[in-house]
Amino acid sequence: MSDTDLSGVDTAAAKLFWYEYAAACPGAVRLCSDYTVERFGDSAALADELLRAVTEGPKRATSELADEFIAAGDSLPRIGSHWIACDGAGVPRVVLRTVELRLGPFSSADEAFARDEGEDDGSLTSWQAEHRKYWTRTRARRGLEWAESDEIVFERFRVVWPAELADPA
Repeated sequence: MSDTDLSGVDTAAAKLFWYEYAAACPGAVRLCSDYTVERFGDSAALADELLRAVTEGPKRATSELADEFIAAGDSLPRIGSHWIACDGAGVPRVVLRTVELRLGPFSSADEAFARDEGEDDGSLTSWQAEHRKYWTRTRARRGLEWAESDEIVFERFRVVWPAELADPA
C-alpha cells in the first residue's frame, strides 16, 4: 500500500487501521498481506450511503467496470484480497475480504447478485437502472461512453474487521 493521495482518503489512518486488523487477525493477513484503500461510489454522499449498507445492512457485493481499475492504475481484485472501505470523508471504517469474483457483461447480473449488492429495493430492475446511471456518469467524466457490453467485475465480499461488524466465517 502506498501513501499516494486517493481522492481524500486518509492513507495514514488506513495504514493504522490495517495494522490493527493484522495484529488481531494475523492468520488472515499471512494468507494475503496486501490491501487496497477505496471508497464506494463516486461521491462522498454515495460512499456514505453504500458503506452504511455494508455496516448496517445486507450489502455483501459490489460491481465495477474492469477498465476503471486499469484507469486508476490498480490491478483487478482477486479472491482472498483485502480492501479497506472508507467513508465519504476518507476515514477507514471496515476491512473487507473478497470471497468471489467473476467478469461479465451487464446482462450477466442476476437477481441474487442484485440482492447481495443490497442497494435500493434489492431487485435486478433497480440494480440495472442505478448502475446504468452510475456507469454512464463515471465514464462520461473520463470522456467515454458506457456500453452494456463493457466488462464488469462482479465481486462478493465479507466484512472481516472491526470484529463487532465482522461476518461469521
